[in-house]
Amino acid sequence: MALNLGELSTMDATGQAELVRRRELTPLELVDAAIARIERVNPAINAVITPLFEDARAAAVSRGLPDGPFRGVPFLLKDIGAMQKGQPYYMGNRALRDAGYRSPSDTVLGARFRSAGFITLGKTNTPEFGAQCTTQPLAFGPTRNPWDLERSTSGSSGGSCAAVAAGIVPVAHANDQGGSIRLPAGWCGLVGLKPSRGRISWHSTSRSIVEFVVSRTVRDVAAVLDAVQGSEPGDLYLIPPPARKYSEELGTDPGKLRIGMLSSNPFWKVHPQCVSAVAATTRLLESLGHRVEESFPQALVDAEQGPRLQPLGLPGWRAFIQLLGFLLNRRVTQEDVEPYLWSLSRLDQPAVPAEDYMRAIEWQNFWAIRVAQWWTTGFDLLLTPTDSEPPAMLADLTPPQDKPWKLLPKIGQHLFFTSPFNVTGQPAISLPLHWTPEGLPVGVQLVAAIGREDLLIRVARQLEQAQPWIERRPRVHA
Repeated sequence: MALNLGELSTMDATGQAELVRRRELTPLELVDAAIARIERVNPAINAVITPLFEDARAAAVSRGLPDGPFRGVPFLLKDIGAMQKGQPYYMGNRALRDAGYRSPSDTVLGARFRSAGFITLGKTNTPEFGAQCTTQPLAFGPTRNPWDLERSTSGSSGGSCAAVAAGIVPVAHANDQGGSIRLPAGWCGLVGLKPSRGRISWHSTSRSIVEFVVSRTVRDVAAVLDAVQGSEPGDLYLIPPPARKYSEELGTDPGKLRIGMLSSNPFWKVHPQCVSAVAATTRLLESLGHRVEESFPQALVDAEQGPRLQPLGLPGWRAFIQLLGFLLNRRVTQEDVEPYLWSLSRLDQPAVPAEDYMRAIEWQNFWAIRVAQWWTTGFDLLLTPTDSEPPAMLADLTPPQDKPWKLLPKIGQHLFFTSPFNVTGQPAISLPLHWTPEGLPVGVQLVAAIGREDLLIRVARQLEQAQPWIERRPRVHA
C-alpha cells in the first residue's frame, strides 16, 4: 500500500500499528518515513536533540522486534526520566552532553515502551533537569512551538509535545512533576494525561513524578496506558489495577456527572482566553448532560501554601547538583550548570534545618488530604484551565542573565492549576478544546479522584467526539 508522507503524519499510533498488523506497511517503512519527517521539520522547531536513526532502523528489521500492540510505531523518548540502555542521556545539561553520558540500563518504563513495540528514533529536548516550564536549555537551544515559532512549548516535556504536534511521531514519552505533561500538551494542542501516582511503576522516593506519553487522540492515551500500566516489586506507591482495559472505556457512557469548576486564581491573573476556555467547555459539558458548578477544593487557594512549603525549595534545587556530581563522578562547578539552577541552589546559603523540612512535609500531607476530600462531597470531576495564559513568547520566559531567579514567580503562575495534583497523586488530563483568535491552542484540565483514569478517558472521548480537534494543524507540520 502506498501512503504518502502527509497521510502518515496525520495518523495516530493506533492507526499506524494497524497498518503494520495488516502488512500494509513494514516497521522499517514507518521508521524511514518518520526519520524523513524529522529531517524536514525539526530544523524549524528543535524538538529532537539526539537522533538515533541507525539504531531505529536496526530495530525495525530485527527479528527480535517485540510483537506488542504498537509494533513498529516510531517513538521519541524525552531526555529525562525513562531510559533505554546505551542511549545518550543528558537531561538538558551541558556537562552531561560534553561527557557523552549514556543510560546504564533500561528503566521499567523504558523496557515497557520497547515491549509494546515502539521504536525509539531519538531523544527530545527538555529544560535543564526539567526544572522550568519552558523548553529552552542553554545546552541545546529553545524548542519552538509549531503553532507559532516565536512562542514557547512550555515544559518540561516541550520537545516531545512539539514533535507530536508537528506530526513527526504520533506519540512521545513525557513525564510530569508539576505539570510537565499537561502544560506543554495545552500549549501544543495535544492530549496530555497525568496518570494517578502508582499507576505506572516508578522506582523513586519522589511522590510527585509520574511518567507517561503525550498524543493527539484519546484512543492512543487509552491504548498506551493499557500497554505500560502496572506496578513492579519494590514500588513504593501501589494502586489497584483497573477493572478492565482502558481501551474498553472509549465507548462507555460516563453517565451524568457532577463537575466542579475553578477558573480564577487569587495570586495571579488568569488570561481571559483561559477563562473563556473553561466557560466554553462548561457549555459543552452541559450540552452532554453533565452538571457544572462553580465549586472547588478551598485548599487550592490557601494563602499559607507558599510560606509553609518554602523549606522544601532549597533542598530540591541542591538535589539536582548532587545528582549531576554523582553522574559525572566529580565535584560540580558553576560552569557545569545554567545560571538559573546555580542561583537557586544557593550553595553559599546554610542548609534548611531538618525540623523545618519535616514540618513542611507534614503540612503538605495534610494539605493534600484537604484537596482530595473535595471529591468525597458528591463531585466526580474538577474543570480548570490547564495554564494561566495561552502560549507565551520565548523571550518572556528567558531567565534574566543578571537575576535568573526572577523567572520563579512566572513558573508559579503556570503551575497553579497543575502542580496540586502531583502532590495529591490524582489523575488529570489536558484537552485541546479552545483556540485563541490568533489560532493558538488553549488546554483545559479535568481532574478525577485517585485511580479514576477510566472516568477521565470516558469523558475525554465524549468531548473529543463532540468537538473534534484531530483535523487542526499547526503552521509547521510534516
